Amino acid sequence: QVQLVESGGGLVQPGGSLRLSCAASGSIFSIYAMGWYRQAPGKQRELVAAITSGGSTNYADSVKGRFTISRDNAKNTVYLQMNSLKPEDTAVYYCNAPIVGGNLREYDYWGQGTQVTVSS
Repeated sequence: QVQLVESGGGLVQPGGSLRLSCAASGSIFSIYAMGWYRQAPGKQRELVAAITSGGSTNYADSVKGRFTISRDNAKNTVYLQMNSLKPEDTAVYYCNAPIVGGNLREYDYWGQGTQVTVSS
C-alpha cells in the first residue's frame, strides 16, 4: 500500500518561512514527478510547484522566487521551502505523485494535506 505523508505546516507571520516535507512509502517501483498543490477556502486546487526525478522544476507564477521545490530520490521525499510568505499563501497544501507500484501499475496519490496559515 503506497501512501504520501506530509509534515511541516503551521502558522507563520507574513515574511516568514516554512518547509514542507512529503514522504512516499510502501511498495514503490518508481516515481517520476512529485508536486505540491494548494487549496484556499472557496478556491480551486492549484499547482504550486513540481519536480521530476531528473530535477526539472515548474512553479506557479505567484510563488516564483519565493518557493523552492527539491527532492531526495533515495528517500522518495519531496520538499517545499517557502520563504517571504504572504497572507495569500494561506491554504491547505497537498503533496501529489503518480507512482508506479510493485505491481507495475501507475496510480495517482495524494497526501492528507497540511494547513499553512500566514497571519500576523
